[in-house]
Amino acid sequence: MMNEFCIAGRKIGKQFPPYIIAEMSANHNGDLNSALQIMDEAKNAGADAIKIQTYRADTITLKCDKPDFQINDGLWAGRSLYELYDWAHTPWEWHPKLFDHARDIGITIFSSPFDSTAVDLLEGLAAPAYKIASFEVIDLPLIRYVASKQKPMIISTGMANEKEINEAIIAAREGGCKELAILHCVSGYPAPPSDYNLNTIPDMQKRFGLTIGVSDHSIGNTISIASVALGASIIEKHFTLNRQGGGADDSFSMEPEELRQLCTSVQDAWQAMGMANYSQRSSELTNLKFRRSLYFVKQLRAGESVTADAIRSIRPGFGLAPKYIDDVIGSVVTVDVDIGIPVSWNLISR
Repeated sequence: MMNEFCIAGRKIGKQFPPYIIAEMSANHNGDLNSALQIMDEAKNAGADAIKIQTYRADTITLKCDKPDFQINDGLWAGRSLYELYDWAHTPWEWHPKLFDHARDIGITIFSSPFDSTAVDLLEGLAAPAYKIASFEVIDLPLIRYVASKQKPMIISTGMANEKEINEAIIAAREGGCKELAILHCVSGYPAPPSDYNLNTIPDMQKRFGLTIGVSDHSIGNTISIASVALGASIIEKHFTLNRQGGGADDSFSMEPEELRQLCTSVQDAWQAMGMANYSQRSSELTNLKFRRSLYFVKQLRAGESVTADAIRSIRPGFGLAPKYIDDVIGSVVTVDVDIGIPVSWNLISR
């Protein structure tokens, strides 16, 4: 049975509109005012939540020159891990200001913590939920520690195989987490659509029995919209003020207008899913009169037989349905009829 999932009073699941998370990540580029503006724009675009990341370079890696700690390819080639995270981190002294601003503008804020000290900081700020990043999905002690706070948890599953996902879920449950969701994710930056295999989403629902979402690192909205049609209840996308801003994650992030379009499109996709329904929809009722029906196309006098050339299936739809044509041919008109008169049972007899 699907577990209940709720963040800050907002119920999340297939029976509710998709929950949209704008991931700020490193897109503030070290400027607090930019961070606050990102939050404002996310709220204005219709996002449900803003997500940040809580780490320092020295809590996530070592300042070390050995080859293991150097980045040799991808977006961040030429930097060490320490240099990347020192550049990209959200200063801890900003956190109270970010949480206060979120409350002021009415948007939910939560974070991905990367070690226990980050969790402790966020607990002091009354974080309403926690996100485990894909790279940390194998850090079971961290997952257990986060789970011990008994807040809703979202676990991203990029790079994780089925066994690792299951281990993370078990760790969260063992730690005390009662409300848990997982995100289908491809940890490529950006990730090509061909890597997403979105049919994994309904399989995850069946396999794990949890609220499922998608962490979308592709360019554009297609993956997110398609995922809603397959059952995703949470959409997470990186968000920036300017994709050309030069920040660590800017190049694969959404800009404000794109986020507005995303929020509208996934809502439309969710509403369009509905349920299996073969009845006529309300928007169709006024068009029923334009369907085909049987009309007299030849003048007949009372008592004359209806021949095949005397009736046709044409628009509009005020006559008998075309399926009755064989029953009408060979019948006798009971009154005089003119061209353009709809065929009805009270005008003929057999």
